[in-house]
Parts: sequence; structure tokens; C-alpha cells
Amino acid sequence: MRDTRESRLLLVLLIAIAFALITVDIRAGEASPVDGARRAAAAVFGPVEKGVATAVDPVANAIGAVRDSDERHNRITALERENTALKIKLGSDDRTRSRIHELDEMLKRAGTGQYGIKGAEVIGIGAAQGFSWTVTIDAGSKDGIERDMTVLNGDGLVGRVATVGPDTATVVLANDPGFTVGTRLEKSGELGFATGQGDRALSVQMLNGRAKISPGDRLVTFGSRANKPFVPGVPIGEVVKVDPSGGDLTRTVWVRPFVGFSRLDIVGVVVMPPREDPRDAVLPPKPEPPKPTPTVTVTVTPSPSASVSGKPADE
Repeated sequence: MRDTRESRLLLVLLIAIAFALITVDIRAGEASPVDGARRAAAAVFGPVEKGVATAVDPVANAIGAVRDSDERHNRITALERENTALKIKLGSDDRTRSRIHELDEMLKRAGTGQYGIKGAEVIGIGAAQGFSWTVTIDAGSKDGIERDMTVLNGDGLVGRVATVGPDTATVVLANDPGFTVGTRLEKSGELGFATGQGDRALSVQMLNGRAKISPGDRLVTFGSRANKPFVPGVPIGEVVKVDPSGGDLTRTVWVRPFVGFSRLDIVGVVVMPPREDPRDAVLPPKPEPPKPTPTVTVTVTPSPSASVSGKPADE
């Protein structure tokens, strides 16, 4: 295209229309008039993304082995069997060993929390459909995925399902600036709301300005009405900084998320919530502080038979 006045005007017009659509989309929320177009885009481009990811990654199909882990009866035993089968299928190279470890941890979290999950693989990243921090997964409505389902991995909360196509879904991540989730503090049960801050720590507004909070305290999801978009008990992160209360009704703390959003690979979408709130059960045990190494003190006592000059006494 030539750099003419008309082309510049066209470019400015297109940018203005794009910003207008983004503003309308954000303000309208679930009733967004562009939601239909977004679903249509997911339906068209989703299979392409999924096909490319499958061709590049020969072990992608093995992830499907954990997609039927939502039956309640003997859930943990079934997950262990599936995990063993996956280990056999995936082989033993370094990347595969890392993915097996991710599966192990995710299945443990799902089993402990009694979450019914559908396993999926991250096949795309970026703001492809109007969100700032998103990933695309290779599971969609054909796999029972619906909008506003909780997404987790072996470390904790990944995000929530935002858009669903037949074969893929878009997940908005917990560090997205527009992401908010209700939180509950470990042990004390103090409530708050966590908001994403991009590549920085999550900002959590505690409802009780006088709550006793210290660095190292951990938070989990509080849960939503009807368990959408969040089921309870999913680990969120660890407090790294506590702002002074200053007598305000609320208090801000900063939380480092457990999940590494820049290295997401295998995730689980919660398709069946737990019967009971797992509270703090899904959090891993805190590591015990290292025991101090005992010190040995050696005292040297001079021999009583030695003279002051150091010569033998009989000289």
C-alpha cells in the first residue's frame, strides 16, 4: 500500500474502530455484542492451532489420557493408573520427564481437592482474542469445556476459560490486569480479592484492614456461586509484602503466584466441582526450616608436668 493521505486516513479510522470495539467489549462483559464474532473466530482458527500443535508435538495426544478423570468413585486410584499409563506412552527424554512431573503434580492437586478435570495442552499464547494475558488450549466444547470454568495446573490457579470453540478454548490468566478472584487466607480464613498485575505480584485487597498477615502466608480461592468461574481451595500464591493498614477498612497485600505463567504447558480444566470445600487441603505442606548444624567446641588444657619454660620438670 502506498503512503498516501487516503491510506493514512484509512489506518486511523481502522484503529479508532478497533479501540471502540475493545471498549464496548470490556464494558459489556458477558453481554458483549462481539462475543459471537469471537466464538466464530475460535471455531474457524481453533482447529488450525490444534492441528499445528499436534503435528509439532508428537506426544500431544497422550494428554487426552487425563481427560476423563472426573468420575468421583475411586478418583485418586483412577488418576494414578492413568498417570502410570502416560509415563509409558511419553518415553524418557528430558522434556518428557518434565511434563510427566507436571502431570503428577496436577493429578495430585485434583485428587486432593476432589476436582473433576479435563486435561489439556497449551498450544498458543498472546492477546489473540482481545485479552492481554491469555493462552489457547487444545480442548473445547467437544470435550465438555464451557465458559467460566476454573483452570489449574500442578502449582495452583492458572485462570478461567473465557472463550470456547469446538476444539479449543481461550484461557485468561490470573495475572491479567482485568482478572479478579476471591481469596481466602490459609488458617485464619480472612477474605479478599486478588487482581492481576501482569508480570508483577498479584494485588490482594483484604476486607479486614486489621487482619494479621505476614510474608509467607498463603492464599487459596474462596470459590464462586455455583462454582463458576472459580471452585474453592485452589492454591493462588504466597504473601511477599504487606502494606501498612493506616487505619483503613481494607488492607493491600502483594502475593507471588505459585504458577509460572511464562512456562505453562499442561493444564486441567475443572469440569466437576468438589462436593465439599477442600479449604487448605490442596496447599502442599510447608517445608520445615533447616535444623542448625551442631557445633563442637574443643578445649585444650596445658599439661601439669610442663614447666613455664616448656622444658621437662626433671631438668
